[in-house]
Amino acid sequence: MKTYAVGGAVRDGLLGLPVQDRDYVVVGATPDDMIAAGYMPVGKDFPVFLHPETHEEYALARTERKTAPGYKGFVFHTDAAVTLEEDLIRRDLTINAMARGEDGSVIDPFNGQADLRARIFRHVSQAFAEDPVRILRVARFAARFGDFTVAPETNQLMRNMVAAGEVDALVAERVWQEISRGLMEAQPSRMFAVLRDCGALLRLLPELEGELLRRAMAAVDHCAGADSNLPQRFAIVMRDLATDKVDAICARLKIPGDCRDLAVMAAREQDKFIHAADMTPEELVCLLERCDVFRKPQRFVEMLQAVSCDCEADTALTSNVERLKAAMAAALSVNAGQVAQAHAGAPQGIAQAVHAARVDAVARQL
Repeated sequence: MKTYAVGGAVRDGLLGLPVQDRDYVVVGATPDDMIAAGYMPVGKDFPVFLHPETHEEYALARTERKTAPGYKGFVFHTDAAVTLEEDLIRRDLTINAMARGEDGSVIDPFNGQADLRARIFRHVSQAFAEDPVRILRVARFAARFGDFTVAPETNQLMRNMVAAGEVDALVAERVWQEISRGLMEAQPSRMFAVLRDCGALLRLLPELEGELLRRAMAAVDHCAGADSNLPQRFAIVMRDLATDKVDAICARLKIPGDCRDLAVMAAREQDKFIHAADMTPEELVCLLERCDVFRKPQRFVEMLQAVSCDCEADTALTSNVERLKAAMAAALSVNAGQVAQAHAGAPQGIAQAVHAARVDAVARQL
């Protein structure tokens, strides 16, 4: 029985990057051997075990056979005779198909180290084409490793996969999982560029094209540089789309509520941000009310931060954001409880009185 570190831990170690997650492959062992050694079985699709002390994952070397479309259509085979190379050849990219032995030596049967030096994403074998999630992973890696490029033959293989309908078999949750991770990388625009170049973006996010895509890619990179969170980055990508299209995307990909709400708000109010300098106190308070600022002020702050991330914004837009912040602060300073108490004799007019007090506060502030 031999144990090898594999995948991202080997890749990142060779790149001199911090190693986040460590995965191991065990060759020459059976599930009974692992259990006898104290490992705890946790794998559902194939044998994966947790180390009794470190709780890191150890998987038995395996082979795979494609049986159906999509990323779940596989049958896995493990036994003590499966070799390390047989396990590695099923992996996605050469830079992820290396192993490190217990003695520290690197096992690199598919020239992953050469591709690391050349900064190239290259598929290991034709098995890449059997799992459409790998298209999303390559795009996500492009967002993380900004100086890597996709090998022409790998891009062509991904195009062939798209044409064969493999991307259409992806489930929404998995698509969002990979896209959300790519959005949180240093250069998210590169994820969209890779998906566009292989044709997958047209299948996954057909609403993003042309000038809309160009603006989204530029703005989201600027947003990433400002250390923004996931809802903000998603909102800045969606902000130039019509609200009904944002709704459709969020429903189709089952976007989580916090990301959906900020994106819908950004798209719905985009015109108001551009023309905030010309809005009256009445219009500003109506905007704040639509955005539910008086219950969720932090969400509006996050939206303004996302808007200000537009790398093409001029001083006018920056001034508009400041004006909206000032209006929000003024409106929030109104004590709605005191206004309600003053109109206790006419409860039907309380909402209108609170609204009027907020408008007055904004007018005085601005």
